[in-house]
Amino acid sequence: MNLNYYNTFITVSPDSTAAVGMIPQERKGGPSKHGLEYELLAGSPYTYTQEDILFEVHVRHKGIPPEELEASRAQLREEFFQRPHACLRASMLPKKYGWGIHFDQEGRIALYGVESPEYKEYADNKSGELKVLAGMRSSRAK
Repeated sequence: MNLNYYNTFITVSPDSTAAVGMIPQERKGGPSKHGLEYELLAGSPYTYTQEDILFEVHVRHKGIPPEELEASRAQLREEFFQRPHACLRASMLPKKYGWGIHFDQEGRIALYGVESPEYKEYADNKSGELKVLAGMRSSRAK
């Protein structure tokens, strides 16, 4: 099973109030999942696929020690993907924090703030080369 998107742009959610891409705030108990997503994607654009991000965020959020990860990364990853996982359309990055998510032809991801010219270009999709999807709503449409 492949959970990655290709040549796709996820816009901010229709009910998002974000006017600019915002950096998620840290929680007192450690980084949040959306904070980890932001950190990984903003720090390394077009490096990770959706599957890579889902797994890496899981590893960091659970605090899996590097030595355990090194010894059994493939097995841990296989076990992780035996359960269903929400895609990045459901992430707080497009839902609350104002980030569009671009997937290139190889499924690698970069973030673009809703205020950026790149966001507008991808969202307009004048070339017709991208599949444009909205981030999932935070609440049901009324």
